[in-house]
Amino acid sequence: METPTLQETLGQLQRRNPRFAAEAYLFVLGGLNRKLGELDRPRHITGSELAEAVRDLAIARFGLLARVVLEHWGVHSTEDMGEIVFLLVDHGVLSKQETDRREDFADVYSFEEVFESEYPWGAPGR
Repeated sequence: METPTLQETLGQLQRRNPRFAAEAYLFVLGGLNRKLGELDRPRHITGSELAEAVRDLAIARFGLLARVVLEHWGVHSTEDMGEIVFLLVDHGVLSKQETDRREDFADVYSFEEVFESEYPWGAPGR
């Protein structure tokens, strides 16, 4: 049996959970890649670390529109990021440790706070 392509996997994910756009899955993976690139050596990334990396990437890429873009893709909270991660785990794109839980992404930060009231003015590249 052939391994599905990323496009095929994204199609399956969207059919099973249409509330997230394909871009949301790719962006979370981009946040993971960004975080891994910052490490001295590979290690497990926690839910909060990944949520923070996604936040930083969103601000760097989209600036003041970060919240609007993420919400357009169906991502309204860090809990949604956790849901995306576990959907990617369920589809074999990512792996998890036995201790990883969806709750690890609960209330890591408020979108309103980090993308609006606490927005780091002049932050591109953060």
